[in-house]
This record gives sequence, structure tokens and C-alpha cells, in this order.
Amino acid sequence: MITAVPNKGTPMLTYFSALTDPNMVFLRYALFAGLLAAPAFGIIGTYVVARRMTYLAGAIAHCVLGGIGAALYCQVHYGLAWMTPMLGAIVTAIAAALVIGLVSLRSRERVDSVIGAIWVLGMAAGIIFIAKTPGYIDPMSYLFGNILMITGQDLLTIAVLDVIVIGLGLLSYNRMIAVCFDEEFARLRGIRTELYTLLLLCLTALTIVLMVRVVGIVMVIALFTLPAATASHFSTRIWQMMLLATLLGLASVAGGLSLSYGLDLPSGPTIVMLAGFFYLVVIVGKGMKNRLR
Repeated sequence: MITAVPNKGTPMLTYFSALTDPNMVFLRYALFAGLLAAPAFGIIGTYVVARRMTYLAGAIAHCVLGGIGAALYCQVHYGLAWMTPMLGAIVTAIAAALVIGLVSLRSRERVDSVIGAIWVLGMAAGIIFIAKTPGYIDPMSYLFGNILMITGQDLLTIAVLDVIVIGLGLLSYNRMIAVCFDEEFARLRGIRTELYTLLLLCLTALTIVLMVRVVGIVMVIALFTLPAATASHFSTRIWQMMLLATLLGLASVAGGLSLSYGLDLPSGPTIVMLAGFFYLVVIVGKGMKNRLR
């Protein structure tokens, strides 16, 4: 939760003036992290909405807790300082994406059963690992996000992942669109649809890792779907949808952080609520406009 800090008797500082305060480094880090992550979930979120794979993304997101818990357990019990929660999250997210992708493409097993199993097993494993870690780290900070705990090293990691996700997402733009909208036609045109489906799942996994620190595991799907779904009402091209979703993501992060600071609210849920507010305003406004017509 962001708590506004009074300035020795003066009125409570506003959020944007607090950003210039030397003692408010954590606020600046939080804002930079959100702004860095916004382009990634704007671009990949558009693919996820277009491909209708939100449920798959939800399974990957919740499986991330298992990797975070395992990394914390290894750090404490085996002294592996390099085994950071971020690294554990990346490895687990990509592994879950590949398993789900390969099962959905090649196995006769019911995909929804496999997704459900990965979803709950990842969550259960993460809670067990965290419970067995001395000092018992509260899993709530990972489930619901704690953007105020972002460090300079985290910012560097987020920036690197951001470059990878955005670069691959844009370089494979045409093929990704073909796979998202007409997989059979893309296959007939010689596009390796299985490869690009797995690539999209892996990019989704990396984007989830970026957003877990911003809004947490439970609400990570909101930032995939809400900005992209809102942008779809104003876009006729996929690139327009990506650009507008990114701008809406930036507005949700910056606005959510400022509201949470001024009103003393949890940052992650406030960001998601603002993104949801934008979506509801568009839906209601469009419905009223159609009714008036």
C-alpha cells in the first residue's frame, strides 16, 4: 500500500511532486517499472485477445508462483543467491507455456484438463515452498503485487525482458496475425503455425513475469485483456489496437499509482480498477450511443 508522507506540517504531498523527493525512490522505481511493462502487455495482450487464449495465459500466470516459491526455497536452504524469484518465475512460466502449447497441439488429452492441472499444481507448489522457507515469506505480495518493492536490478531485468518481448512480437507481426486469425490458412501458406503458437505462448509467459511485480499473479490477466479489449473498440488495424492498448496501459499504471498514493490504497488493485473503469466507460458509452441511434 502506498502511504502519502506529510512534509513536516505542510499539506500532504501530491503524487507527482513526491516523485521529485529524494526519499521517494521507491515511487520512481514503481512508476518506471509500470511504464516499461506497458508496451509489452499492450502488444502481447493484443495477440492474446485476438487469439482468444486468455485462459491459457491465466494458467501460466498462476503457475509462476511455483517458480517463485522454489527460487526462494533454494536461496535460503542451499545458499543459491543467483536463484532469484524473477529467474524462477521466468523458467517456470516458459516451461508451463511449452507444456500447455505442446499438449494443445499434439496430445489427445483434453486441453482444459491439462490447463487446470498446471494451474492448481503451480499454485499449490508455490505455497508449499514459501511455507517451508524460513521466515515464511507472505505470498500475498506475489498474489496481489507489490510494485513498491521494485529495485534497480528489477528495473534492469524488466527492461531486458521488455526489449526481447517487443522485438520478437514486432518482428513476427505478420505471421502472428495470420496464426491468430486464420491458423488453417496460415498453414496452407507454408507458415509454421505450431512454432509461432509456441512463440506466442512463450512471449505471453515473459510478459506475465513482467506484470507479476506490477499487479500480482491474481490480477495479471486484467492487464492483458482490459487495455486490449478497450482499444479494440477504436481500432480497425491490429497495430492501432497495440498502440492504443499500450497508451491505455500507461494511463492505467500512472493514474493507478497516483490514486493509490493520494487515497492510501493498494497499488496493484488500484491500477486494475482504473483499467476496468476505462473499459466499462467505453462499453456503456458505446451502448448508449447505439441506443440513441
